[in-house]
Amino acid sequence: MKEKKKKQITKNETLSKINEKFLELKKSNKLALMPFIMAGDPNIEITSEILLKLQEKGADLIELGIPYSDPLADGPIIQFSASRALNSGTTSKKVIQLLESLKGKLNIPIILFTYFNPILSFGFEDFCEIASKAGVSGLIIPDLPLEEAKKFSEIISNFSIDLILLVAPTTPSDRMKTITKNTRGFTYLVSVTGVTGERNEMENRVESLITKLKDISINPVAVGFGISTPEHVKKVRNWGADGVIIGSAFIKRISNSDEKEVVNQIGNFCEEMRIAADQ
Repeated sequence: MKEKKKKQITKNETLSKINEKFLELKKSNKLALMPFIMAGDPNIEITSEILLKLQEKGADLIELGIPYSDPLADGPIIQFSASRALNSGTTSKKVIQLLESLKGKLNIPIILFTYFNPILSFGFEDFCEIASKAGVSGLIIPDLPLEEAKKFSEIISNFSIDLILLVAPTTPSDRMKTITKNTRGFTYLVSVTGVTGERNEMENRVESLITKLKDISINPVAVGFGISTPEHVKKVRNWGADGVIIGSAFIKRISNSDEKEVVNQIGNFCEEMRIAADQ
């Protein structure tokens, strides 16, 4: 029987900034390193410095959280980070203004992580328009129902932004296929059942989930939730993922560092994760 060839993404197709980044990294056989930080923790000014430091120290993309009072998908570390950011006066508008101020300096793809209510309070298309003008490349909305994702993905793509959807270890195969058809940029594979947070061990079933996703879709696969050590990063790379997302481990260092030292502390940790991603 003739083997069916899997479609390949080429530069001749219309690619988003995120697609281009993953294609560039694949050609160099590199794992995409994607830190997550919360905008406004400890304040907007330091967030600006951290973003530039992450880029300098090897981040390929950055996931930037917009603080929200009811972060259902997040564990205690990121919940407290969101509370600190809200207490420092951070709003969705200020996060967009921050990114506007960094245009021309921050050149890697920025993916906003936000819940649906803050977007609705803006107006969905209005939010997408100002986010696009500020240079946002992707959007993750963890509480957006899959049934609504196709409609919103099409709206978002009109503003050259990728809507990125999540696959959990418990996601049934049929639903997994629907998710991969409607996600853009990459598929976000949640490595554990539950909320965000550091874990001591990576579950070995993640390897089979990566393989399964690559069998049903050409989307790059980035693994997140629970990744906190160089050993975790190396495992994800060896399992064949295209990217690794590290959140709580960065947030923890922000909360435990003096404001005068926090930017360098985050830069040092990013550099450590970059070395692990390249091994």
